[in-house]
Parts: sequence; structure tokens; C-alpha cells
Amino acid sequence: MVGSAINRELQKQGYENILTRTHSQLDLCRQADVEEFFKNERPEYVFLAAAKVGGILANEQSLADFMYDNLAMEMNVIHAAWQYGCKKLEFLGSSCIYPRMAPQPIQESALLTGALEKTNEAYALAKIAGLKYCEFLNRQYGTDYISIMPTNLYGKNDNYHPTNSHVMPALLRRFHEAKQAGDPYVSCWGDGSPLREFLYVDDLAQLCVFLMNHYSGNETVNAGTGQEISIKELAKLVAEVVGYTGEIRWDTSKPNGTPRKLLDVSKAKQLGWTYQTPLREGIWLAYQDFLENTCQCSGRTLRERQL
Repeated sequence: MVGSAINRELQKQGYENILTRTHSQLDLCRQADVEEFFKNERPEYVFLAAAKVGGILANEQSLADFMYDNLAMEMNVIHAAWQYGCKKLEFLGSSCIYPRMAPQPIQESALLTGALEKTNEAYALAKIAGLKYCEFLNRQYGTDYISIMPTNLYGKNDNYHPTNSHVMPALLRRFHEAKQAGDPYVSCWGDGSPLREFLYVDDLAQLCVFLMNHYSGNETVNAGTGQEISIKELAKLVAEVVGYTGEIRWDTSKPNGTPRKLLDVSKAKQLGWTYQTPLREGIWLAYQDFLENTCQCSGRTLRERQL
């Protein structure tokens, strides 16, 4: 999702010599293959957006996989970039790197000041290692490697897996399927009380290109809207956009995750960037992409495709 958005933004701004590889073409967990790619292609600027990601359930069930795959990808790409003379690299992390009970809104300086949220600890530790490796290369070798920490993202090319997706795509799919099936209610995880911030992925892409051109430094840069919404209110909003009119029930036997996670985005604003897409508009855009590219297959619904 993020990589394709950055690619769209680069093309929009007139960049032409863009190098991309799909996972089937280049497995970033394989060090030799990554080094061979950098040796042959010699990219000057690298956006490192690749990651193994998922929601609470995926993180809890695959702790070791989330740590290994993300560490391997990050270290292989960042090290090869340094080894083959990359001028600048931008590493994309996640707001989950910050302590579970960090003061709100969370400033970049909150990193490593407290315990992490246990439900995504493995992913967070891997991302912290990646941004710290960028910092250490800068300090030891004088590289120009930067990092950006986005809040919860959503938008075109999101992952709508029924169990492994993040909250926004999970809700879009769940309410769409319930609407299609005429289900009287939809069950959502937790009690709906956690507060979350959401950023449309194309807004992030604009910031990514902006920072690549205008920012250097060891401290990361938060990317978000500075606005938050409870999961309960988010579910209502998604249901409205989708057109689902049934009941929303809350399964309190399931985990809530971090109670609040709002980023302080004053640094990005001071650099000259602010988000452009309001939440309701972004949800509508994401839902249109879902309808066009995910839930349709020869005229059949997503539910029918699973049978």
C-alpha cells in the first residue's frame, strides 16, 4: 500500500527513473539477492516501505515471524544501500514504536522511554532497530539516512485479509459483507474505547517525497493528522460510508490494544507539511478502491469468491 502510494506521488511530481521490484522478483529477506540488486542497479535514493504487517491477531500469532522478517528486510536493504553508495535512504516505521503509556500527543523524543504494547512488541522492536541502524550509520559513516513514523494508515491497495488486516480495512470488509448478506449485526473486537489516529496513505506519500528532498537528521519525524477518534466512533463512521444499517456489537473477550496513540505532528508542520484528506473522505476513497479492486471478481462478491 505505502510503496505504491509513494510510486504514484513520484510519478505525479515528474520523476521518471524509478526502480521497483515485487516480492516475487526480489525477496528482501535474502541478503545475497538484496546485495546483488544494489550492486547491479546502484539506486541513489531509497524509500524503504517494505514490511511484514498485520493487526492484533496477526501480531499475536506470529511474533517470531514479525520480528525476523522485518529485521531481515531492514538490515539487508539499509546495509546494502550503505555498502553500494546510496546517497539518501528513508526508512518507514510505525507509531507502535513508542511506549504503550507515552504522554499524549506522542513526541518523537518519547522513543525508548517506556514499555511497549505487548500485542505488537515484536514488530515495534524490529522497527526501532531499523531506525536506530539508520542513525548509527549516520553517526559512524556520515550517511544521510532518515526515518519517518506514520500513524495508522489506510487507502488504496490496503490489505483486506479477514483476520490479518488492520482495523480500518477489517471494518470496511466486515461491514460490506454484512450489508451484502443482510446480517442483523456485526461483531467488533474489544469495547471500542481505544483512541486512534488515521492518515490517508497518499498524504503520507506526499510527506515521504517532501522529507526526502528537505529533511536530514537522526531523529525520526512523526506522520499523522493530529486528530483522533475512538474505535467505536470509527466503526459507526465506516458503517455509514458503507451503508450498513444493522447493529454493532462489541466482543470484550478480545483485546483492545494500546488505549491511546496520538502523534505530535508539530515537527512535520514546522517543516512545511500537513495532511490533506479528511477522515470521512478518505474512508469513502478507500471503500471505492475496495469495491473496484478487491471485492469484485467476474461480477461475484467477495463472500461468493470464498465459497
